[in-house]
Amino acid sequence: MMGDQDTTAVFEANRTRLVRIAYRMLGSCAEAEDVVQEAWIRWQGVDQSTVRQPAAFLVRTVTRLSLDIIKSARARREAYVGNWLPEPVYEPEEEAPAQDELTLTLMMALERLSPLERAAFLLHDVFAVPMDEIAGTLGRDAAAIRQLAVRARKHVQSARPRYPVAPEEGDRIARAFFHATNNGDVAGLRALLADGVILTADGGGKANAWLRPIIGLDRIVRLFAGLHRKLTIPPVLVRWSRIDGLPGYISYERDGTLQTTALEIEDGRITAVYITRNPDKLAKLGLPGSSEELH
Repeated sequence: MMGDQDTTAVFEANRTRLVRIAYRMLGSCAEAEDVVQEAWIRWQGVDQSTVRQPAAFLVRTVTRLSLDIIKSARARREAYVGNWLPEPVYEPEEEAPAQDELTLTLMMALERLSPLERAAFLLHDVFAVPMDEIAGTLGRDAAAIRQLAVRARKHVQSARPRYPVAPEEGDRIARAFFHATNNGDVAGLRALLADGVILTADGGGKANAWLRPIIGLDRIVRLFAGLHRKLTIPPVLVRWSRIDGLPGYISYERDGTLQTTALEIEDGRITAVYITRNPDKLAKLGLPGSSEELH
């Protein structure tokens, strides 16, 4: 039987992976951390001598706990004010990309899956868990799990970029977008945006944000040009970042509100802009909620 130190060491060796699984399942860092904490409590209470594969046991525990939460989480999202976006996870520009390739765009596609499809896809395609382990986790036979994963893969496939954007190119476009919106550069914006570009902003009813997606190059150009005319205080860049795998940045905007901006890019043009302004989702950035708090 493991001692206390061994029990802790095994869990800590798996913690990062468990948090990633829970976050990808739930789209919320806070809920993911709660799930992993509950898994820790259960891990401490189990008879260690009966656990032949600790890593598999912990993944199974976190997945089942996440599935329990998804139903109530989706009910809360139906009452959510405006657009809902996953809580942003950011990586500073100088750090290596995340260990999986599940971008914010793909996280949004996962929202359209059933909980079991989402679990099967994530565990098999993203975290490389063997089919027999997934079957045991989800209480289905391997053939049923394979079908769940296939259906999920078809839904998600359309959201995958045909040609992944090189980090340097993504960074260049993110910088150009920030400066164009900052300077009211209409011609620059038109050169950056795809015709069918979609802007989605999440304020959660706690920060000013557009309640519905803004669709189309002309509408979005007019929107940013209008903001530039009406609000004379320029945005303040906090840092260039990757936001859930997409190029982007963190800033204090013209109204002083902290936000993250992530850009989906295809063929050198921005096809989607994801803006998160809900202060509850930005708390983990460790920054003041508004630029006024800096003074």
